This record gives sequence, C-alpha cells and structure tokens, in this order.
Amino acid sequence: MTLLNLFESMTPETGIALVLMIGALLVGLAAIVLIIAAVFSILFSRLDVPMKLVWIILVFLAPLIGAILWFLIGRNRVPAQQYGYR
Repeated sequence: MTLLNLFESMTPETGIALVLMIGALLVGLAAIVLIIAAVFSILFSRLDVPMKLVWIILVFLAPLIGAILWFLIGRNRVPAQQYGYR
C-alpha cells in the first residue's frame, strides 16, 4: 500500500484527527524547545545564583508559563549602547 492509497482511503474524520495530532505534536515540540531555551538562557544570564535557582524552579514547576515569563520579564536586557548601538 502506497502513501497515496492510504490518504485516498481516509475518511474526513480520520484526516482531521491526523491533522490535529500533527498540530499537537508540533505545538508540543515548540513548547519543549522554548523550555530548554529558557533554562539555558537562565543558566547563562548575569543573575546571581539564588535568583537563577528561583527562575529554574519556576520553569520546572510551571514549564510553559515559567519559560514565557522568563523571556517577557525575567531576562536582564543589556543596553544597546554597551555594544555600540544607538
């Protein structure tokens, strides 16, 4: 059975279920990448160790919300003038 035959024999409900599963998989993978990026960003940030620990615990207790909060409000922003930008 070829892939084309498999798709032709699908009912609309099966096709919708397949699309939803692939979408959920992609969203899940994106969330995992975001969480891993947040952990590395926290570890390599200029924060002191106790504050890094607080953020890491937050990311592990509430992974998606913790990672989003880190990127929105937690990261120390380096002023652009430090790198010569205006």
